[in-house]
Amino acid sequence: MVTGASTGIGRASVAEAVAAGFAVVATVRRPEDAAALVADHGDRVTPVLMDLLDEASVAAAGARICSLGPLHGLVNNAGTAFPGPLEYLPLADLRRQLEINVVGQLAMTQAVLPALRQAREQDGDARIVLIGSIGGRIAAGMLGAYQASKHALVGLAGSMRAELAPWGITVVLIEPGVIATAIWGHGEVAAESVTSQLPPEALDRYAPQLEAMRSFAGRGHRGLAPEVVGRRVVAALTQPRPAPRQVVGRDARAVAVLVRLLPFRAVYRMTAARS
Repeated sequence: MVTGASTGIGRASVAEAVAAGFAVVATVRRPEDAAALVADHGDRVTPVLMDLLDEASVAAAGARICSLGPLHGLVNNAGTAFPGPLEYLPLADLRRQLEINVVGQLAMTQAVLPALRQAREQDGDARIVLIGSIGGRIAAGMLGAYQASKHALVGLAGSMRAELAPWGITVVLIEPGVIATAIWGHGEVAAESVTSQLPPEALDRYAPQLEAMRSFAGRGHRGLAPEVVGRRVVAALTQPRPAPRQVVGRDARAVAVLVRLLPFRAVYRMTAARS
């Protein structure tokens, strides 16, 4: 099962899983995205309409998946990003960010755990793969809500891994760097929306950082192809003993090394905004 399968890493993970021989249940929010998946993969994919912000929708999707029998793997991919300076970030945006990127991941896991347990009991194997971000290891300005959600996902994955260990359910957190997905286009739109709603003093204070964020989002198309992450997802679903945390991309590996080796003060100096 892959959540957020309409574009980017989710859609690439569906394609790679189908190529590896899996039958895939893919969640999307729009009927046209469901139709596109069927057009691409035929009956190897079962689309399910679901919205992580709708508890009834998540429960219904979980019930449908459980009715299909044992579930070998859940790929918690769905997510979003709300940019902007934390000083002026609407709290509703922060709540929505955490609801989708953190609470929604747990809600989906809870909903399908019976089917994962069934797979573990019958076939001796069941996996949960969470799509995090290198933003869960480091944080900089203008993406505070998103990075807070990815840091929270690290803790969620760790606790889930510890709690499910007695039943042999494997939990893997994949932490990509910059991937060329639609989230960057959404980020540019969101950045414009945030800027248009900020009061004049916020624009005076944060204009350079907002412009840097816009520029960064505009370069997102230069990132790795989402298929690279899709292949890593399939490896996490099939390797005998996958690493519990896996960074993807040279930029992500570089950040992971720097964060591990440098003292906190040096990391803070690297990420601090310059006036």
